[in-house]
Amino acid sequence: MDTNISFTLKVWRQNGPKEKGHFDTFEMKDIPGDTSFLEMLDILNEQLIEDNKEPFVFDHDCREGICGMCSLYVNGHPHGPAQGATTCQLYMRRFKDGDVITVEPWRSAAFPVIKDCMVDRSAFDKIIAAGGYTSVRTGQAQDANAILIPKENADEAMDCATCIGCGACVAACKNGSAMLFVSSKVSQLALLPQGRPEAARRAKAMVAKMEELGFGNCTNTRACEAECPKNESIANIARLNREFIKAKLAD
Repeated sequence: MDTNISFTLKVWRQNGPKEKGHFDTFEMKDIPGDTSFLEMLDILNEQLIEDNKEPFVFDHDCREGICGMCSLYVNGHPHGPAQGATTCQLYMRRFKDGDVITVEPWRSAAFPVIKDCMVDRSAFDKIIAAGGYTSVRTGQAQDANAILIPKENADEAMDCATCIGCGACVAACKNGSAMLFVSSKVSQLALLPQGRPEAARRAKAMVAKMEELGFGNCTNTRACEAECPKNESIANIARLNREFIKAKLAD
C-alpha cells in the first residue's frame, strides 16, 4: 500500500526566454505515493490559485506516455529518475519522505523557455518539415502486401517510429544535440522501401536544418540513449551518418 510523503519542491520560474529565472520553493505535505508527478504539480497549482498566486506553468497533454509533452527535468534527469518513462508516468512513490525535488525546463538554446518549465520545441517540427516524410502519388491505396518487407526491417522501423519527439535526448546531451531524434526519424523511413527513393535528400535536408537551428554535435556519450523514454538506440545515429555520407559522396 502506498504511503503519503512530504517533501520540498523547487520549481523553476521564468517569464520568458530573455528574462532572468529563479527557483521557488514549496513544502508539499502528505502527497499519496500513487499520485503521478503531474498530478502532484496540479495539487501545487490548486494551492497557488487558492492563495491568489500565479500557477506554475508546465507542458502536458495525453498523460499516458504517448505525446512527450511533459518535458520536465527532474532531479537532473529528463522526465525524472524512472528509465523508459515520461514525466507523466513517474509516480511519487519513487521519492522518499523528506526529499528535495528540483524541477527545471529543458536546457537547450534550440528550445527557448516560453514560461517557467514550458519550452518552445517547434525546432523539431521544422526538422520534420525539412524531410521527415515520403512523397507519394495520391490515388487508390496500394495493397498492403504489394511490397514485401522483411520482418526484421519492419520491426526495426517500428522501433524507430516510437520516438515521440519529446526532446529528452537534447536535454540530456551536454552538447544539446538532436542526433538521436533526427536519426530515429531518418531510420524509420530509410529501413523501408517506400523511403529509399528520397533517402539521400532526406538525410542532407534534415541534418542541414538541425545545424541551422542551433543544435550541437554528437560526441557519443550515449546520454541521449540512457534518458530516452522510448529507449531509442544510438545505432540509429550510426545509420544516419551512413545515409548522410553516402548522400554526400553521391553529390
